[in-house]
Amino acid sequence: GISGMDGRLIEATARSPELGYVGSISSINIQPVMDLLEKGYIPVISTLGCDDKGNTYNINGDTAAACIAGALGAQRLIMMTDIAGVLMDRDDPASLVPELTVTQAVELFRRGVISGGMIPKVDCCIDAVHRGVGSAIIMDGRVPHSILMEILTDEGAGTMVIGDRGNG
Repeated sequence: GISGMDGRLIEATARSPELGYVGSISSINIQPVMDLLEKGYIPVISTLGCDDKGNTYNINGDTAAACIAGALGAQRLIMMTDIAGVLMDRDDPASLVPELTVTQAVELFRRGVISGGMIPKVDCCIDAVHRGVGSAIIMDGRVPHSILMEILTDEGAGTMVIGDRGNG
């Protein structure tokens, strides 16, 4: 395990004075992650960042994951949560939306379909796609083998956010 402060992996600035040491990411130095990957390690990153004065900032984990995935040029970002993914009807698990383009996701925000705790998850998926990640998936981590279902089957698990067709 490492933190975003190691090797200045996550450089941050204060989000707002009222929030104290809650930070926004200003840059990612992916080299510490690359060094670990090249040595065969799977990095687990505590999402703390620092500024040039040595101040430590708490960084939202989903935001950090999207930025790091983009900096890595990752093919896929998988975000685990405790619901199936984006639901057209939040009370009906059968209304799962298996795939959304960025434009479709923005439309579901506008219509209020994506709301509450799903807003930051989908925002981070969109951010990851804009940063060059091939796709970002929101899936239910309570489902046994959900990652294997996503990776190894055509059906997948959860909601996949992809770039608009032709726009990446």
